[in-house]
Amino acid sequence: MNLGSLLFSFRGRINRARYWLAVLIYFIVGLILGIIGLVSGQIAAGQGLAAQSPGFQVVNFAVDLVCLISGLAVGTKRLHDRDMSAWWLLLFFGVPWLLGIMAGVALAMQSRLSIAICGVAAVVIGIWAFVEFGCLRGTNGPNVYGPDPLAKA
Repeated sequence: MNLGSLLFSFRGRINRARYWLAVLIYFIVGLILGIIGLVSGQIAAGQGLAAQSPGFQVVNFAVDLVCLISGLAVGTKRLHDRDMSAWWLLLFFGVPWLLGIMAGVALAMQSRLSIAICGVAAVVIGIWAFVEFGCLRGTNGPNVYGPDPLAKA
């Protein structure tokens, strides 16, 4: 499987090693963007850590969009390796995002209990996602999503 298929194909299965390779790529891209953003922010304002330049904001948005699509593709293939549908991405990515919005509303209403409940729920789902994507082995042998990526050819 080449890098393009790893990052942008929604078909097939990937093992944990390929999943962590994709995570490393996202980390490096984020690190590079952070450094560029830091530099472009100082150049745009002429001092300190000010707002990012408009050009950098456009580039950052485009890279974030590409990483989102790629992350959905990688997550889909990893779930397929676990013999799970890509619909599980709604739980692992969508629900924590909604909980973050709900926590923001609770913060505006000064409801500490609601903030705590949203936070705990998001952490529990995050731990579950970490275990599903990064720790558990895929199903042995072929499944409905394709051949075992660890099978000897």
